Amino acid sequence: MPIQILMPALSPTMEEGKLAKWLVAEGQKVRAGDIIAEIETDKATMEVEAVDEGTVGQLLIAAGTEKVKVNTPIAILLGDGETMSATTRPAPAAAPISSPPRPAPEPQRAATPPRPMAPPVAQQAAPAVTAAHAPTTAASAVGARLAASPLARRVAKEAGIDLAQINGTGPHGRIIERDVAAFRENGAERAGAGMPAAAIPLRPQSSTSSAVAVAPSPSNVAVAAMPDDRILALYDKASYEVVPHDGMRRVIAQRLTQSKQTVPHFYMSVDCRLDSLLEARERINAASPKDPPRAYKLSVNDFVIKALALALQRVPAANATWTDAGMLRHRHSDVGVAVAVEGGLFTPIIRHAELKTLGEISNEMKDLAERARKRRLAPHEYQGGTTSISNLGMYGIKSFDAVINPPHATILAIGAGEKRPLVVNNALQVATVMTATLSCDHRAVDGAVGAELLNAFKALIEDPVRMLV
Repeated sequence: MPIQILMPALSPTMEEGKLAKWLVAEGQKVRAGDIIAEIETDKATMEVEAVDEGTVGQLLIAAGTEKVKVNTPIAILLGDGETMSATTRPAPAAAPISSPPRPAPEPQRAATPPRPMAPPVAQQAAPAVTAAHAPTTAASAVGARLAASPLARRVAKEAGIDLAQINGTGPHGRIIERDVAAFRENGAERAGAGMPAAAIPLRPQSSTSSAVAVAPSPSNVAVAAMPDDRILALYDKASYEVVPHDGMRRVIAQRLTQSKQTVPHFYMSVDCRLDSLLEARERINAASPKDPPRAYKLSVNDFVIKALALALQRVPAANATWTDAGMLRHRHSDVGVAVAVEGGLFTPIIRHAELKTLGEISNEMKDLAERARKRRLAPHEYQGGTTSISNLGMYGIKSFDAVINPPHATILAIGAGEKRPLVVNNALQVATVMTATLSCDHRAVDGAVGAELLNAFKALIEDPVRMLV
């Protein structure tokens, strides 16, 4: 029977995306696992693979179409001997936005309810996952072969997880990345039944909500701001140009507005002497192997990542996430590091950073940063985490207060290392000093706990030998 290929959810919070490119044409035969399209989210370009074999009967959404909703049919896949017919094609639905919005409809037409989409011949599109909808297994959705997204397959392979043990919550029971994450975090008995910890909402959701998301939609964020028309009235039209917001900038605006409105921030700073660290860094780099993949070149930021990861293990009360249901106490230190890219930033995550060597952290961070600048990170590489680091030292910034990135409870802002006068044993010395400022979510991390974390970080930075044992 004909199969509808649906717009996939490439991350737990994805609601829509851009169908950037088709890699197949109508009438072309495809096999399960073939890459058929590229989808752009607000932060990355991802590949979409066919979940079954057949012939592409019709491409329903044109390449380049923006704001295609998740679970919208984008193509029809035909089996052997099948052809396109009137019953095969889905009923017309509201077209995704690919051009400037049209004028508002007349009042009498606005009151007319939209025509519902006819259900596909094969089966209805999978509903959004809620407590009332039990997920089906991927195996039951496509016969004996497991249907899973490329990202889910990669994550499962890296984690050594057998996909056959996982229930899929994606379209047609397809296994997606959040199912693998749920299986890994909660065990087989709960896989597919919930969202990963990083996607737990920071505030209670409506009982009618059909999806769980960290960042609320603009309508859920009460922004006290001057209306656009009043702002534009302040300036001569010839004195500016309007640059439309892209998806990344809108998401950054929503999440940071949410953070400042819902997270009670407080800040504390400490000065760290870097002389021993800089000397150790020079000696370690000099002893680095010359040939990859074992070669490395440590930066001060690599030491900062390792020190914060170890400090969180020494002060586990700070390695937490606030939720209304309860406090999440994390077992590992998954440290996100802000990376500036054109038009915004990514926060790729070093997972289990407390267990990795400085060389491993250095090489992994270089790879993540390079792919972040090309917008080639997979969602699982920048979503979640337990804390973040924002380092503006390379710009000469002495100190600053960073905004917490929900659902994290802390973020560490790192300033430039600079020569400063320092009193040691009643004698004046010149030392290289760096200011570190910790922003804390007071719901999860109290002042005393934040101070313990910052002092543990300072001790490791000033005596870096402790990071090697």
